[in-house]
Amino acid sequence: MKKALLTALACSIALLSTKAEVETYKIDPVHSSVNFEIRHFVSKTKGSFNQFEGTILFDAKDPSKSSVEATIQVPSVNTANEKRDAHLQEDDFFNAAKFPVITFKSTKWVAGDDDNEFEVTGLLTMLDVSQKVTLDVELLGIGPGMKGAQLSGWEIETELDRTEWGINGGKPAVGTDVDITINIEAIKQ
Repeated sequence: MKKALLTALACSIALLSTKAEVETYKIDPVHSSVNFEIRHFVSKTKGSFNQFEGTILFDAKDPSKSSVEATIQVPSVNTANEKRDAHLQEDDFFNAAKFPVITFKSTKWVAGDDDNEFEVTGLLTMLDVSQKVTLDVELLGIGPGMKGAQLSGWEIETELDRTEWGINGGKPAVGTDVDITINIEAIKQ
């Protein structure tokens, strides 16, 4: 009986430690940014989204168990020009009245050659169209923050063809390829 109890206790501890491998981090929008850059005639125009949220589940020992879900509020687009920002809300671009949210949900994490680099594949949904995208993700670090909080820092890059989501406005003056750079500071929950 004592041996069975010890075996059950050891199995319970093993299960708990396995589950503890996956850490949950909530994106801190105050210390994070979602930025984009797109060709306009012969130069590039930069912009960002100011309202977004998301959760990262990260397993450092087995990244394939990691995942991320995030949402971006389209009306928060900011290109430092109110007229352009209003135009981006219209039907020929984001159609924010009908589709006010962009979502991303990962489906696969693959570790890169460096322990802190990952390819994260998932579904990006804009204008009710979901397309598979792969993000180049770098874990910048995990460490202590204010008031004892544990933080994780991430840098994400990818390039999208906006026409794959039906965003066709402004062509040919506005390019189709959009460079995305996201910097995330997330707080362990």
